[in-house]
Amino acid sequence: MAKKLFPDAKSALQGVLKNDMLIASGGFGLCGLPERLLDAVRDSGVTGLTFVSNNAGIDNEGIGKLLRTKQVNKMIASYVGENKEFERQYLAGELEVEFCPQGTLAERMRAGGAGIPGFYTKTGVGTLVAEGKEVKEFGGEEYILERGIFADLSIIKAWKADESGNLVFRKTARNFNLPAATCGKICVVEVEELVPVGSLDPDCIHLPGVYVQRMIIGAPYDKKIEFRTVREKEDA
Repeated sequence: MAKKLFPDAKSALQGVLKNDMLIASGGFGLCGLPERLLDAVRDSGVTGLTFVSNNAGIDNEGIGKLLRTKQVNKMIASYVGENKEFERQYLAGELEVEFCPQGTLAERMRAGGAGIPGFYTKTGVGTLVAEGKEVKEFGGEEYILERGIFADLSIIKAWKADESGNLVFRKTARNFNLPAATCGKICVVEVEELVPVGSLDPDCIHLPGVYVQRMIIGAPYDKKIEFRTVREKEDA
């Protein structure tokens, strides 16, 4: 078995990155973001990137960092709020955006990982989402054809991994990390903790190591909060 653990994000992405590639990135808001790997992609200087992700991070966090450096040409995403630079680039015609309903986006990644080139869904019928897509009738109702996503590279974050790459995600950080991991030709993972093979309960493994080619330990992490809301202190 080839050794999957690399000393840092830069070395884990060595020989993988290139201009104009399609990258599937895990995470939801600031939860479960592959922070170290996104920083390494930015620092590599590659350009013309297409990112597939539920969202584009926020200003200077997540994919937002690569928007700042103008390394992203296109986003395929379901939610892009809270990112002023994204908004500015999109409205200025500097960034191509393909909006995709959240469930459809997750299924497009899952389909790509399963080798399924396309599927039909009712979501988006009769809306802008359906423009330019094949429409087919099933049982008297219309469905649109959505294509599976086949990425050049997947970058994700997990909670625990064993040395063979079996992964466990923590709570909501499981979100888009799992489907994103499966749809890439190469999957690179950053984890909070590495444990010996055999120490993970097989019934609790969320992603088998067969999907994982490279890993790094990214800890320690700051647990970032997207919005912090506090109540004013009441007089005693």
